[in-house]
Amino acid sequence: MESADLRVFRAVAREGSITKAALRLGYVQSNVTARIRQLEAELDTELFVRHNRGVTLSASGRTLLAYADKIVGLLDEATQALTSSDEPAGPLAIGSTQTAAAVRLPKLLASYYESYPNVRLSLSTGHTQTLLEQVLHYELDGSFIGCECDHPELRAIPAFEEELAIVSAASVADWAEAVTKPILVFAKGCSYRDVLDRWLSVNGLTQSVMMEFGMLEAIVGGVTAGLGISMLPKSVVRKQVAEGLVRIHDVPEPFRYMKTEFVMRKDSFVSSALQAFIAMLPGGGVQPESRLSDVEKGTGT
Repeated sequence: MESADLRVFRAVAREGSITKAALRLGYVQSNVTARIRQLEAELDTELFVRHNRGVTLSASGRTLLAYADKIVGLLDEATQALTSSDEPAGPLAIGSTQTAAAVRLPKLLASYYESYPNVRLSLSTGHTQTLLEQVLHYELDGSFIGCECDHPELRAIPAFEEELAIVSAASVADWAEAVTKPILVFAKGCSYRDVLDRWLSVNGLTQSVMMEFGMLEAIVGGVTAGLGISMLPKSVVRKQVAEGLVRIHDVPEPFRYMKTEFVMRKDSFVSSALQAFIAMLPGGGVQPESRLSDVEKGTGT
């Protein structure tokens, strides 16, 4: 069983499609198909259930995926450990919610790149739940998430705190009018959506019309145009407030503040590039140790 085959298998499992996996990997589709068939023949089991919409993991496939994540993660970690130096360099894959990426990260990333130009930094955005899964599956070195994390396999570092509010078009004068409007939201799995759902439930507004959007810019644009209201960090709409395009409606304390944390796996090697990134975070003064044994640190017998 080759590690390259496991990487192909993971891509197909994540995408749910051989065609999409081939595009993601930069392979021709026939190559991906052949690798999956070879892996199934070697293991003497079907790893996927084929259907018109693509493929779905079989029971055996789900079992293999758990091991494949660990194996590929450890191989990548070993490469990082052997090639890491005191001077931050090499790849660094970071994830973030769209709001943090839009408001909090530009200055941080610019400062980091200026200090460490040899690091190949990449940023992926998504909902908190998706980002957590990507960190757990070794697909990201770390990620900013919009909640407090207590997962046993993850270490969390405080990063930012956001003040949330209901945002409406400037023409919406008060709460009574605001709550009659459609509510513009991200899909399930977004931390702001979770807080909003709780706020709606407490206020007896669970029958409100909901419109799902995939992009932060679309939600802000829709609110500005009067399409509806949304719950967003105040920092996201600071410019629109200053220009008189939107109005802020404060929410009570239990729903008002949300912490953004930076999470990473507890068992992963912490490269010099990641250590330097963590040190630049507001809550990153205490750097996590790289996962090295006493022998590797030179203190063992």
